[in-house]
Amino acid sequence: MYKNLAMLLAFGLVACQPATESAPEKAAEVEADSVPAAVEEDRLVRVLGAQPEDVQARYAYRHPQETLEFFGIEPGMTVVEGLPGGGWYTQLLLPYLGKDGHLIGANYALDMWPYFPFGTEEFVETMRTWTTDWPASAEEWRADDSATLDAFIFGSMPESLAGTADVVFLARVLHNVANFEEEGGYLTALLADAFAVLKPGGTLGIVQHLARDEMSDAFADGSHGYLKKSLVMAAAEQAGFEFVAESDINMNPNDQPGEDDIVWRLPPTFATSADNPELKAELAAVGESNRMTLKFRKPD
Repeated sequence: MYKNLAMLLAFGLVACQPATESAPEKAAEVEADSVPAAVEEDRLVRVLGAQPEDVQARYAYRHPQETLEFFGIEPGMTVVEGLPGGGWYTQLLLPYLGKDGHLIGANYALDMWPYFPFGTEEFVETMRTWTTDWPASAEEWRADDSATLDAFIFGSMPESLAGTADVVFLARVLHNVANFEEEGGYLTALLADAFAVLKPGGTLGIVQHLARDEMSDAFADGSHGYLKKSLVMAAAEQAGFEFVAESDINMNPNDQPGEDDIVWRLPPTFATSADNPELKAELAAVGESNRMTLKFRKPD
């Protein structure tokens, strides 16, 4: 549709000019080429504007438009979304990627879940069928012009998905795998799959709770939710990625944790203030966590 729109616009502009006037013809070509980009930008704005009020209320901290644009995510792409969870970003990506796009959810390794306090045998059983359960449940968020769905488990990526993705998008995913790296190499395995699933030249986009450089390594090992930028950079580069750029779009200088603080004290979780309205109000004023936003690429 966008190609046809561009061709019609170009034809209309050129038809109004004498055949000997090459400069206006060139201008028409430039104008036509710019139409698809403008249309796609409008598509993202429309998707964001169609979300419920509670979702839009978090844009001030999650900056989805700026984040998706920074990572170069566009309609028609194949995108891997790490740990899609309740679907906050999934419900933005499905309509934005469009009918020519493909969204692949990727979950933590099955044998990592028992390390969580809630990782009971019953919970792990529910995770065994996640690769079919999640796409089925996410179908309710799809429309006729939404992306198609697939899923895999980090550390067990099907060979058929190798080299198929344009972007791997990891929003607040890496702290848990870093925390349990010594137990099972989960950070290493996740980034290896991210590298394998990407096309040459593909993008790895990371948004992660940021620990200050002066914080102790014990605090910034992922157990508190925060990681140091140096750890993330080293892990990504060890996996074969090249660093491209960073952005401050998801930074929140109001988040200044102490060594005993956990990221889940902040909204939307409020894990430490359920019975303390004054503390909850104080933490609400801080907002969501301070986050690094890093862009890497898989070499050609």
